Amino acid sequence: MKKKLILPAEVKVCATCSYWDGERTVDSELRLVVVGEDCEGECLVRTTNSHGLTDARGEGANCAWEHLAPDSPSSDAESGGSS
Repeated sequence: MKKKLILPAEVKVCATCSYWDGERTVDSELRLVVVGEDCEGECLVRTTNSHGLTDARGEGANCAWEHLAPDSPSSDAESGGSS
């Protein structure tokens, strides 16, 4: 039986990046990503395979890590924008 890992979408690993094309399940409401412990996929920026749990902070200039669910423009309105 494969182990599944639940990660907050904000954790900077390949599996939580918009540019990673591996097998994952995303709960956008709870902002959670579920991946297999041994998950692998293609980094669409570097066009190479990478393990889903690779720490993207250590990739430096080779990485263009981006949140799976970027902040929406409506959040500006909630924080004091005019109606």
